[in-house]
Amino acid sequence: MTAPALRVTGLQKRFGGVLAVDDVSLDLAEGELHAVIGPNGAGKTTLIHLLSGVLRPSAGTIVLDGRAITGLAMHRRVRLGLARSYQITSLFPNFTVLENLALALQGAGRPDDQDRARVELDAVGLGARADLLAGALAHGERRQLELGLALATGARILLLDEPMAGLGPEEAARITSLLEALKRRRTILLVEHDMEAVFRLADRISTLVYGRVIASGVPDEIRRHPEVRRAYLGEAYWDGEGPA
Repeated sequence: MTAPALRVTGLQKRFGGVLAVDDVSLDLAEGELHAVIGPNGAGKTTLIHLLSGVLRPSAGTIVLDGRAITGLAMHRRVRLGLARSYQITSLFPNFTVLENLALALQGAGRPDDQDRARVELDAVGLGARADLLAGALAHGERRQLELGLALATGARILLLDEPMAGLGPEEAARITSLLEALKRRRTILLVEHDMEAVFRLADRISTLVYGRVIASGVPDEIRRHPEVRRAYLGEAYWDGEGPA
């Protein structure tokens, strides 16, 4: 059996008396898009912080390609092929789109190559916006650029924290199509509240409630899981085929 690209075992994070992430275990297979869903305050962003190295866990292990990375700093995880995006975009607004990509390449220790930067921009659908100031991009385009910045690190595993947050229907559809194109070429852990996108994209889904995984499985299993329906999806929201 092939070892998972990323394995999380017994992960915990305490903030004082609050257990924000409680004994979370999950695997990401190579080329899989694994979604993590759950209500606000469930611990989803904290989980991303732990996996990316922003926070140190109180207990548990994180293994990347067979190597324990639990105690590694964030920049070392990036060098090993693990990168993330944020709920709030963090760009250099007075630099061009292309310059933002070039800086990301340089920061990741990759050659400052304009041709490589343009390839990454094309991959996220922003090739025609290369010379525009990043501050002039629409909100959805900023999300696309942030995905480009994560790709520019050379990451094989992407941790995406609500890439559809704040987007209108057309922008969300564009990001969904982009993630669909990235599937198989990257391993992706996706935290997202857009359930239509999640059920369209995910190979597997884990549901987090009060810091614990209450269910994990393929989309049809999660859609029909009674505890997930009660805790998050709602009895009326899904009709067994998709959005009601």
